[in-house]
Amino acid sequence: MRACDRCLRRSHLIGLLAPRIAGLLDRPGRRRAPGLLALSDRDLTSAVAGQAAGEVRAALRRFDPAAERERIGTLGLHAACRHGRGYPESLSDLTDAPAVLFSTSPAPLGAGDGGPVVGIVGTRAASPYGLEVAHALGRGLGAAGVPVVSGLALGIDAAAHRGCLDAGGHTIAVLAGGVDVPYPRQHTRLHERIAARGAIVSEMPPGRRPFKWSFPARNRIMAGLADMVVLVEAADPSGSLITAEFARDLGRAVGAVPGRITARMAAGTNGLLRDGAIPVTGVRDVLDELFGAGVGAARAVEASEPADATLRGVLQAVEADVAPGEIAAATGLAAADVRAALARLEAMGLVARSGLGSYRRIAALR
Repeated sequence: MRACDRCLRRSHLIGLLAPRIAGLLDRPGRRRAPGLLALSDRDLTSAVAGQAAGEVRAALRRFDPAAERERIGTLGLHAACRHGRGYPESLSDLTDAPAVLFSTSPAPLGAGDGGPVVGIVGTRAASPYGLEVAHALGRGLGAAGVPVVSGLALGIDAAAHRGCLDAGGHTIAVLAGGVDVPYPRQHTRLHERIAARGAIVSEMPPGRRPFKWSFPARNRIMAGLADMVVLVEAADPSGSLITAEFARDLGRAVGAVPGRITARMAAGTNGLLRDGAIPVTGVRDVLDELFGAGVGAARAVEASEPADATLRGVLQAVEADVAPGEIAAATGLAAADVRAALARLEAMGLVARSGLGSYRRIAALR
C-alpha cells in the first residue's frame, strides 16, 4: 500500500480544513454538506476557508509527501490511495471517495478481499436486547467468514465488533478521526483488539481528532465498504439512518432488526422495515441475502454450531432456563463436564446465564 503525492496532499488538506469545516457545519441548518468533500482542492479551500484561503494554500505548499509517508511508516500504519493497490474497489462507488484510506492493516478487508462485507450499525444507547442481537450477528458473520464493518461507537457498534472477534472473524472499524486515536476512549482496549486481528481505517490523517461533521462523513465510508448494511436499533433521526441512506444511494442492500413498536430506539429500524428494508431476525437472514437461501442456510448452521462434539451436544440441550443437572441428564455427560462446556459456550457468546444458575441459548443466532 503506497499513496501517491497528490492524494496525500489532498488528505493533508482535509486535515488542515477539518476545524474550519466544523465551524461551517455547526451553523444552523448546516449539519451536513452534501458534495462538500467532492469539491476540488481549490474549490474546497475557497468554500471552507474563505478569506483565509491563501493561508491554507501556503500551508499546503509546504507539505512534504515523502516525510508524511515516513511518518506513517514509523507509526506502523498503511496508506492506500485510489490510484494504487490496496484501496478497496467498492469505495470507488462514492462520488466523494476518500483520496487516501489510512489503515492499521495492509489488507483492510482481510485475506478474503472480494467476498461480501456486512456493516452493522445502531444506537449508542442500546437496549440489552439490541446488544445481544448485535453481538450474535457479529459472531455469526465472523464464524461464517464474512467481515463485519462498524464504527467502534458505544452500544451496537462495539457489540458487533466484539461478536465478530469472539468468533475469530475479521472486523473493520471506521473512525471519524485518525486510526491511531481511539474514540471513544472507553474503547481503547477494543481498538487494540481490532488492530491486532482486523483493521482500523479512516480518511483522516493519523493523529487527527474527530469532529462532529466527520462522523456522518465516515458513515459514507462504512456504507461504501459494505455489500449490506444492517441496522439493529436506531432512533429517528439518528446517525445510523444516515448510514442506511448512504447505503441505499449506493445500491447496497439494507436490513433492519424489528423492534418493539413502543420503543423509541426501534423507531428508525421499524421505519426502515415499513419502507422496504430486509427483515433481519438472525444471521441466516443476512447470509441468505448475501449468498442465496440454500448457501446462506448452510453457512448459518456452520456458524451457529461449535466444531467440538461435546460443546455441540451441550448447546443443543440448552433451552430457556435449563439447569446444568438437566443438561447432564439429557446428554449423559458428567456434571463437571457440563459445567466446563457451559463456561466455554458462555465465553463464545452462545449461551447466557439466567436466574438461579440456569442457562439459556442466545436466541438471535438460532
